[in-house]
Amino acid sequence: MSKYLLNKFLFTVDRDPELVERYRESPRATVEMWESEYANRILGCHTGESSTWLRFDDVEREALAAHDYPKLFELGAHPFLTLTLFIAMFECDYPPLGFQTEYAQRLSHWRLPYPDIAT
Repeated sequence: MSKYLLNKFLFTVDRDPELVERYRESPRATVEMWESEYANRILGCHTGESSTWLRFDDVEREALAAHDYPKLFELGAHPFLTLTLFIAMFECDYPPLGFQTEYAQRLSHWRLPYPDIAT
């Protein structure tokens, strides 16, 4: 499991409007594409620099493909990154602040201590 890679996915997708829409419409295909094309890119470097070993485990891949943000929170994904990405994808389907309310309700069963988000 790699909290770093989960957060990298959330961070990079959230900053690309085309990826946001692609992830909204075809989450499983987007996760597969991102893992093969983006996961090993080193952020902030030229495109010739990359690593070779980063990949999601099955639980992470399924949580991302299912838009399962409570599971992502449980796995240690940063809550700010999940919230901002999922707001970008789904706020148009809800009344004002409706998605934020649903997000809070779906995570309301958590009590301190929250899952560790350190990478």
